[in-house]
Amino acid sequence: MTQTQHWAVFMDNQSNKQGLIRQLLTDGRPPQPLEALKGQKGALFSKLALDNFIEEEVRHDYKLLTASTSQSLLSMSSGERKKALLNYLLETKPDFIILDNPFDNLDQDSQKQLKKVLAKISGYITIIQLISRSADLLPFVTNFSRLDFSEFLVIKDVTNIEPQKRQVLNRDVPKALNHFNYSHQNLITFKNVSVSYEEKPILKNINWKIKKGEFWELAGKNGSGKTTLLSMVTGDNPKAYGQDIFLFGTRKGSGESVWDIKKNIGYFTPAMVDRFRGYHSLENMLISGLLDSIGLYIKPGEAQLRVAREWLALLNMEDKKDNYFHNLSLGQQRLIMCARAMIKHPLLLILDEPTAGLDDASAALVVDLVNKMAAESHTTIVFVSHRKEPELKAPFTYELVCTSEGSVGKVVEN
Repeated sequence: MTQTQHWAVFMDNQSNKQGLIRQLLTDGRPPQPLEALKGQKGALFSKLALDNFIEEEVRHDYKLLTASTSQSLLSMSSGERKKALLNYLLETKPDFIILDNPFDNLDQDSQKQLKKVLAKISGYITIIQLISRSADLLPFVTNFSRLDFSEFLVIKDVTNIEPQKRQVLNRDVPKALNHFNYSHQNLITFKNVSVSYEEKPILKNINWKIKKGEFWELAGKNGSGKTTLLSMVTGDNPKAYGQDIFLFGTRKGSGESVWDIKKNIGYFTPAMVDRFRGYHSLENMLISGLLDSIGLYIKPGEAQLRVAREWLALLNMEDKKDNYFHNLSLGQQRLIMCARAMIKHPLLLILDEPTAGLDDASAALVVDLVNKMAAESHTTIVFVSHRKEPELKAPFTYELVCTSEGSVGKVVEN
């Protein structure tokens, strides 16, 4: 194998990805088809690597990736962070780079820019692309394999890869235990909302009305302010005070507490998974969503147990009610976390990048669950993703468009 022979390793959410990375980078025992990498210097381009650099910056104020700038990794967009990581790795002059789902959390323009850089370095650095979504395959890759749990299987013809089997959600969405009494037509109203940080404009004159029962997709490039906009809804951003914002019929800053807001919201972002590090059964995980708690510290009632089991049945996981959350595959964890956010039928459900890092089949199942919740409940849904999920059935998109004066918003009917 020469330096310019590159590999794509197709994975699902059962694949032992970390085991393969260890074989290549730590143990020095690559699978036989990658034997030529033995003794060579490798580097890892992954979300986990970025998270470790961010943690080092936050804990010790020690910058490696951004030493030449005043900006911290935490303040950067996903695209800027990945660019900084790749530049850092290239300075170490590796013989090969492992790309772990490199296009997750990137907008289309950032993906194109990254692909150009990767195509350029592919002339002198071996690329090993770990890939969960088939659409992400790099065009210059000519060698293909599949990681069947820990078994590295060579694929001679990529066109013969069988599509992953998809589950079907055959049951109805379980009924709510309690109903939210809300008489207003509008759930959320932004009127001419602008936000700046240290004189850097982020949002400019945002006008957005979200009505009860609507299904929205929130779109925009990396750094366009989607996270800032969401934080003004969830109650975490002090920049919301003094603005013309109404949340659940109340003007922001009129005496409401953060909990007054959060009780109306179901929220999930993949980073939340790290909060559940104990031994939580799936049944208890779902019931904790009814109580807005991390973990379950009271004895659940019969009604709570019943609705949790109904949700597990919807997800085809009723036989796993006593299994521990941390023992699930990544795809199963995301389904449970989405259901946990949905179980109380909140007035507003916010799903922030719920399909990031998932394989094709698991991502499709999450999208199916979201579509089902939209069709069979009165919950208002805001779905955030850089990746355009073709089967998502959101009738409306609110798109943030970057300008030099901050991002402006526009409504697109799908």
